[in-house]
Amino acid sequence: MNRIHKLFENKKDRVLSIYFTAGFPKLEDTLPIMEAIQAGGADIIEVGVPYSDPVADGPTIQDSNMIALENGISLKKIFEQLAGFRDKIHIPVVLMGYLNPIMQYGMEAFCKKCQEVGVDGLILPDLPMQQYIDDYKELFEKYGLVNTFLISPQTSEKRIREIDENTSGFIYMVSSHSITGAKAGISEEQISYFDRVKALNLKNPKLIGFGISDSETFTTASNYSNGAIIGSAFIKVVKDSKNLSEDIQRYIQSVVN
Repeated sequence: MNRIHKLFENKKDRVLSIYFTAGFPKLEDTLPIMEAIQAGGADIIEVGVPYSDPVADGPTIQDSNMIALENGISLKKIFEQLAGFRDKIHIPVVLMGYLNPIMQYGMEAFCKKCQEVGVDGLILPDLPMQQYIDDYKELFEKYGLVNTFLISPQTSEKRIREIDENTSGFIYMVSSHSITGAKAGISEEQISYFDRVKALNLKNPKLIGFGISDSETFTTASNYSNGAIIGSAFIKVVKDSKNLSEDIQRYIQSVVN
């Protein structure tokens, strides 16, 4: 069984997924950050594949992308860094990135490499659902990768149900129609969207992302879903850190406890 499926089978709420940018702040920080995320008590690690034009991402993540690319990160380098990571990391690991670098690498070669190193799933925000169904679904299944689609407050019920039908891991609920890290806190408008999606009784677990930064927003998000994703706030912790392992663990524990 895929680690993501196993996780949600055993844990129904307060699932915490942490996103970070591979190769940031220093090129070889990828694996040490993953180890610290796991040690801190997170449930899922999302490894961001840096891209020069991350359209959905706010300035914090864009900045980390630029620094990682300047450091010399690439998909090939990420796979080199991930080789053997399963000796130390037992929680689910997802790669999140944009199609362009993956298409250049070759989709089948990419999926094969994900399986080889031990990646459990993918989040590709700019992969159209129909293209996934027509061209890649069988490929993802062949290599044991679950695929996660994003929904937002603007996504229609019909579309949400189609996504639920074609998702095999979890649904990424974007909390607002804005870029990542744009604002902190959760508004009444967002709560009504969470309620609307909750009422649909979807078959897949849901994690809420964008604007989750601390214990309060994590708990609120978890009341309306299976948990939440933290990205920009975590990148800031990493950027300002003097001791990555200690600061990461302290931050994650402050969110989940």
